[in-house]
Amino acid sequence: MTMTDRPAILYVEDDAHSRRLMSMLLHGRMHLNHVTLLEDSADFVARVEALAPAPDLILLDIHVKPLSGFEMLALLRQMPAFARTPIVALTASVMSEEVQKLRAAGFDSCLAKPIDLETFPELLRRILAGETIWSILQ
Repeated sequence: MTMTDRPAILYVEDDAHSRRLMSMLLHGRMHLNHVTLLEDSADFVARVEALAPAPDLILLDIHVKPLSGFEMLALLRQMPAFARTPIVALTASVMSEEVQKLRAAGFDSCLAKPIDLETFPELLRRILAGETIWSILQ
């Protein structure tokens, strides 16, 4: 598996600037072909089930509407196809209380926003390799 044809990544983010930044990183810098960016979580399950290829990694903004990142995570974990898919929270809320909630909810990793352009590609590679990363320090 090369980074070019895989992995397939899904990112749900309501902030247009954050979506542009992620697109630049994943398409431009990392040269990934299978990237889906959703601007909201409406009809979330149907939209995820329609993705081909299915995501190998899912990045969820926590504060999205109508479903929050926590609600999307719960739905994904109920779907057999995504039981083992790494699901990463992206949030600007990096207080220890919030991080504890993310861990307890079942997120595999958490990355603080704004995303660090220099370290993000390596963090993504490590998460895809199975590592759990809680990169919450600014």
